[in-house]
Amino acid sequence: MNRAPIKAVVIGGSAGALQALFTILRDLPENYALPILITVHLPPERKSIFAEILQSKCQITVREAQDKESVSIGTAYIAPPDYHLLVEKEGTLALSSDEPVLHSRPAIDVLFESAADAYGPSVVGIVLSGANADGAKGLKSIENAGGVTIVEDPGTAYASAMPQAALDTCSEAFVFSLDQLAVYLKNLEGESRI
Repeated sequence: MNRAPIKAVVIGGSAGALQALFTILRDLPENYALPILITVHLPPERKSIFAEILQSKCQITVREAQDKESVSIGTAYIAPPDYHLLVEKEGTLALSSDEPVLHSRPAIDVLFESAADAYGPSVVGIVLSGANADGAKGLKSIENAGGVTIVEDPGTAYASAMPQAALDTCSEAFVFSLDQLAVYLKNLEGESRI
């Protein structure tokens, strides 16, 4: 069966996601061939240094997303505190202050649903550690669009509720350890999919 080439990776997580992201992003090369869009639940009331912390451990460029900027390969974009991150069909990012989803802004579902619309079968969605069900509905949208769906192994995740909810919702999702995820992302360049 022919599969669409992957054009983007979207990742969501909450409690325990920072360490998970270190593990899966740290070995990606500076010239990584795909953009990575990330939503992690962050406190809304203060400036985040999340992107700077990740950048200190990664070779790829990691920075906070800005409204209306074009998506570039070799860059990981982090949703800023108190804004939903979306990707539009023309490959630009959008920030939204719409209502929180599952008590979260930024919300993973919002990013994943927009990525399913923008990229269809050419997106990989990954749900990491977290303590609520955000991400499950969005991952289902990616699955329905024909994209690749991956869930961090709930048995080894720092907080299992989020990956378990995604797994319960997405029957076709692959279950990977963080080390397997790191290898998968590194090998994704030049490959169309699993």
